[in-house]
Amino acid sequence: MNFVDETKIYVKSGDGGEGCVSFRREKFIPEGGPDGGDGGRGASIIMRAVTGLNTLIDYRFQQHFKGAKGGHGMGKQRYGKKAEDKYLEVPVGTQIYDEDRETLLADLTEEGQEITLAKGGRGGLGNIHFKSSTNQAPVQSVPAGKGEERTLWLKLKLLSDAGLLGLPNAGKSTFLSVVSAATPKIADYPFTTLAPQLGVVNVGDAEFVLADIPGLIEGAAAGKGLGLKFLGHVERCGVLLHLVDGTADDVVASYTTVRGEIEQYDDELAEKPEIVALNKCDALTKTEITKKKKALEKASGGPVFTISAASGTDLEPILDEMMKTIIRYRGEKTPPPLPTHIACGNIEEV
Repeated sequence: MNFVDETKIYVKSGDGGEGCVSFRREKFIPEGGPDGGDGGRGASIIMRAVTGLNTLIDYRFQQHFKGAKGGHGMGKQRYGKKAEDKYLEVPVGTQIYDEDRETLLADLTEEGQEITLAKGGRGGLGNIHFKSSTNQAPVQSVPAGKGEERTLWLKLKLLSDAGLLGLPNAGKSTFLSVVSAATPKIADYPFTTLAPQLGVVNVGDAEFVLADIPGLIEGAAAGKGLGLKFLGHVERCGVLLHLVDGTADDVVASYTTVRGEIEQYDDELAEKPEIVALNKCDALTKTEITKKKKALEKASGGPVFTISAASGTDLEPILDEMMKTIIRYRGEKTPPPLPTHIACGNIEEV
C-alpha cells in the first residue's frame, strides 16, 4: 500500500430545495389558501476520524466531493426531503488546513471526531408562510440557500507514543521488528525505510505505539534525504528514541548530526524527552562499548543504553524507561477543543 500523508480536496455541500408556491384546489373549494411546502436542506460534507486507516491515499485519486441537493417543496403542504449528509473517513491524526496550507482549521486526534467541512444549504420557504388576513393568496417564497464550497488541504500526522530517530542504517527498522509485530523492510543499505512504519510494543500489562521514520542525514533541514518530510509523524509522541550505530567511526558525530537537524526543524520537537541508545553492540568489544558509551553520555548530557536490536540484547531496560516516560506524557496531555463546523473563512463553533 502506498503511503500518502498530504493531499488537496475540494468540497461542495448540496443546495437547499426550493420552496413551493401552490394553492389548495379541491372540489367545492375553488379559492383555497396557499399550501406550498418548504424545500429540504442540502447535504453537508462531514469528515470523520476512524481507526484502521493510516494513509490518505484514497483522497489522492478522488479529490472532488459534492453533496446532494435537498428535495423541492410541493403542494398540499408537502415538504422536500432533506438530503443525506456525505461522510469522508480519514485516519486519526489528520489535520485540516485552509487553501493557503498554513491556517490550521481542525485537528482530528480521537476516533469518532467529526467536523463539518461544508454545511448544506437551507431549504426555501413555501408560500404557506406568507398567508395573512390582508394577503390571502401570497405568491412569494423564500429562495433556497446555496451550499458552501471550499478547497482544503489534508495533512496526516500519525499518532504514536514514541518515535524512532537516527541516521540511515542505524538499525531502527530492526528494532521495531524485534519489539513489535511490525514487519518493515530491513536491508543493509541506507534508506531502506521510505515511509513511516508503526508497531505496537507490549511492556508488561501496558502497551505503546512506536513510529519508525526514514533516517535523517546532514542537511535534511535544507531538503536533503527523506527524514525531514516525515518528522511531522513524531511531533505528537511523548518520547524520542535516538538510535546511534555503534559500528560508526564517530558516534558523537552521528548523534549531533541528527540532533542538529531536529533543532532546526522544530524547537518543540527538540525539547521532547530523549532516550539515547548505542545499537549494534554485538559487533563491538567491551572496550569499544565503554569508550563509545562515555563519549555519547558526554555529548547527550544523559545516560546511554547499550543494546543490540538484531540479537535482542538488553532491550527490556530501554522499553521500561520508554513506557515510564510515555505514561507521564499521557497524564500531562490535554487535547484542544474541536469546533464542529468550519465556516467559510474561519472556524465557527456550533
